[in-house]
Amino acid sequence: MSDPTFLVSGAGGKFGRIVVERLLAEQAGKAIAGSRDPARLADLAAKGAETRRVDFDDPASLDAAFRGVDRLLIVSTDALGVPGLRIRQHRAAVDAAARAGVGHVVYTSMPRPEPGSLIPFAPDHYETEQALLKSGLAHTILRNSWYAENLLMSLPQVLASGKWFSAAGEGRVAHVARADAAAAAAEALVSTPGGRLDVTGPELLTIREIAATAADVFAKPVEVVPVSDAELVAGLAAAGVPAAIAALIVAFDANTRAGGADVRSDAVEKLTGAPPRRLREVLAANRRALAAA
Repeated sequence: MSDPTFLVSGAGGKFGRIVVERLLAEQAGKAIAGSRDPARLADLAAKGAETRRVDFDDPASLDAAFRGVDRLLIVSTDALGVPGLRIRQHRAAVDAAARAGVGHVVYTSMPRPEPGSLIPFAPDHYETEQALLKSGLAHTILRNSWYAENLLMSLPQVLASGKWFSAAGEGRVAHVARADAAAAAAEALVSTPGGRLDVTGPELLTIREIAATAADVFAKPVEVVPVSDAELVAGLAAAGVPAAIAALIVAFDANTRAGGADVRSDAVEKLTGAPPRRLREVLAANRRALAAA
């Protein structure tokens, strides 16, 4: 049999780019990098990837984009500002994959997106999972834990003030390094395990444990200050955080407190052959950038 043809959507982003680079390095088959703006893919083309315009907002164009593709990675889009838009984008991609006869679809979901999740965008992921189940397409759903790199957005302020205001309580999260999750996605394309896999880091940590790790890595004291959801919203508003972003931050804390992110698995190591990085390693690798911030 000939080597498979892979297509990675969202290849202009951080996650998709890592997936394409890993596929190229492994020479597992033909790698196609897809983006709504193929001009952003010049570096991947220089490394040997074919590039195609893949725009989930233009469903008619997806038939050509997916032609000849054996295995497709649908990287969930970042269209969070318009209610219902992201699920329309994802459904367009699933429908086009079915029309094109794609052999296997891999989709990047989130932890526990079922109804009842406190994360506002959880329904987008749940409905996409349901669309895949109903499509008849062979597929693998990767429920990626929250990226460890997401912490880097709030850590500069936390380190500067020495205080971490949190409504997460004693909830736990197994943050995963983005590169580890992307490597797992690449290997899921190659091996097509099927079903649903939780993709997490190796440690389930509370906010206090995360803060203690950060304090140790950066040699700065960090005190976790427990607050209610309402107090956190008020504090974020006073700090000038836009209301929509503040609501999302509080939702993440509330979801963690309720156990919505309390998931740990060995999927990264099983797929890639290498253990996922601990949070300490991710923070240490970004020490210089955070210190500058």
